[in-house]
Amino acid sequence: MDGLLRFLRMYEIGVYLVLGTGGCIYLRKFFLAWKELRDATFGLERESAQIKLNHAASGLVVVLFLIMAEFALVSFVAPGVPGASPLLTSTLDLLATPTITLVAQGTAIAGENLSASTPEANAVTAGCTPGQVEITEPLDGSEITGIVEIKGTAFITDFGFYKLEMKTIDQSEWLTILAGNEIKQDASLGSWNTSLLTPGEYNLSLVVVDNQGQSLPGCIIKVRVLSADDSTES
Repeated sequence: MDGLLRFLRMYEIGVYLVLGTGGCIYLRKFFLAWKELRDATFGLERESAQIKLNHAASGLVVVLFLIMAEFALVSFVAPGVPGASPLLTSTLDLLATPTITLVAQGTAIAGENLSASTPEANAVTAGCTPGQVEITEPLDGSEITGIVEIKGTAFITDFGFYKLEMKTIDQSEWLTILAGNEIKQDASLGSWNTSLLTPGEYNLSLVVVDNQGQSLPGCIIKVRVLSADDSTES
């Protein structure tokens, strides 16, 4: 669905041109058939002209419907679907941003000098910027299970949308779990159902994108997903 909406937005003018051309063709056929029907004398001629008129009218209705559908999807549906923006076609770039940040985070943990830095410095290294891009709940290193409400901030200049992604420690690609197109300031970003995940350590990333398709470095935290049995025992 996102791919279709992205295509319709990207080639909106072309779609209108094609549909407009088709509408002109059917309109011409309609008037020719109407003229033929008006001038017809015999029954067979009138019947043939009526069939042509009906076909042309049906074509006009279909073209009009497609034009209205294109307008509705592009104007009302697509703006509410983050992945439908034509400016965001380079999906790999967006997904690569938090991945690069994760490497930087790992480097900071491995170095003895950097490990002694303040929590605020570590947060910035991980891509978290207080007041702009940050996850406040769950906390980094938390143990979670079931449905978890994720809270934080997604507030930048020319805000476009935000998305939450997850991956296991040994995976290289991120999986988007939810997204939103409303500014959030220390509020709920959405709920994450972890009940179907294999217990273990996961990275959770908040990526905020502006309305030009440029993304800030992802704010990444680590969490440990527990099974329902482990949660009960603890």
